[in-house]
Amino acid sequence: MSNGAGRVTIAGLADRLGLSKASVSYALNGQPGVSDETRERVLALAEQLGWHPSSSARALSRSRSDTIGIVLRRDPSLLGAEPYYMSLLAGVESELSVTGQSLLLRMVGADAGQEVAAYRRWSAEARVDGVMLFDLTFDDPRPALLEELGLAYVLHGNRETLAPGKVLLYDARADAAVLVRHLASLGHRRALHIAGPAGFEHEADRRDAVAATGRALGLEFVFAASDYSMDAGERIAAEALAADPAITAVLTSNDLLALGAQAALNRAGRDDVAIASWDDSLLCRLGTRPITALDRSPEEQGRRSTRMLLDQLAGTPTADRRARESRLVPRATSIPAPAAATR
Repeated sequence: MSNGAGRVTIAGLADRLGLSKASVSYALNGQPGVSDETRERVLALAEQLGWHPSSSARALSRSRSDTIGIVLRRDPSLLGAEPYYMSLLAGVESELSVTGQSLLLRMVGADAGQEVAAYRRWSAEARVDGVMLFDLTFDDPRPALLEELGLAYVLHGNRETLAPGKVLLYDARADAAVLVRHLASLGHRRALHIAGPAGFEHEADRRDAVAATGRALGLEFVFAASDYSMDAGERIAAEALAADPAITAVLTSNDLLALGAQAALNRAGRDDVAIASWDDSLLCRLGTRPITALDRSPEEQGRRSTRMLLDQLAGTPTADRRARESRLVPRATSIPAPAAATR
C-alpha cells in the first residue's frame, strides 16, 4: 500500500509495520495490549499517511452512534434571531469537532409532544448516544422519560433536584445580584422586569432572586412574563411605563426583549430610563445606545455541557459542573435615575 494510493486502512497499516491488525487497532484507540514503542510507531505512520477512523465502523464497534441530540422548542424560522442559542450551539459544535462526533438538531415549535416523540424515535433507531435539555419546566417529564429510554442526558439549569450530577449549574441568584445591584447603584428605586415564560424553572428562580435582592437594596420591581421576543419587549415596556411613570429602569431576561424595550422608550422619547439585559450579544453592542448586559459566555457553556455529556458516556466523572461566572458589561443604557426618583 502506498501513500495516496487509496483509503488507508488498519489492515494496510498492519502490513506496512509487520504487526497484527489487533495490535494496530489497540495502538490507534489508546487501548492496552501494545508497548509504548509500538504505539508510537503506529501513530507516526497513521499521521504520515493521513489515516482517519471510519466513523461508522467505530460507532458499530462500541454500539454507539457518535452523535448527540438537541431538541429545541423553537420555530425554525426564528432560531437565527436568538443569539444566545446560536452561540451555545457553536460551543457544542466546537467541542464535538475535537472528538469527531456529530450534532443532530431538531426544532419542533412549542409542541411538547413533538419533543417527546423525537426522543422516543431517536432511542428506537439508536440515532443518538445522549441529549441536552434546556428550558426546564416545573415537574418536567423529560428526565424521567430519558431515564426510561436509557439515553444519557445533561440539563442546563439552576438546581440539581431533577437530575443530580447531570446538570450544568447556573447561578440565578448571583446573576440577579449583579444586575440588581448595578441598577440600585445608579439610584433606581422602581424598575420593570420583563421575564420569559412563567412556566420555566429558571425564570421563576430569576424572578425570586431579583425580587429578594431588590427588596434588600430598596429597589422595587414590577414583573411581566413574555415569550422572549422583541415584539413582546416593546409592547410590555410601552404599556408598563405608560401605566407607571415611576419606573426608571428596565431589566429583561434576554437581548431581544431589551431591544424591544429600547424601541418603545425611543418612540416615547424616554432617554432617561436605564436598560439591562440578562443576555449579552452583538445586538446589545450595536446602535447609538449600546445596551448594558450580562455576559454569560454561552459558547463556553455549550462546550462545558458537551464535555459533561461525553464524560458521562465514557463513564468519566466531570470535575466542574458549574457554568462560567457571568460578567456585567456596562454600556450607554446604564443611566442614573432622575434626581426626583432617588428621593
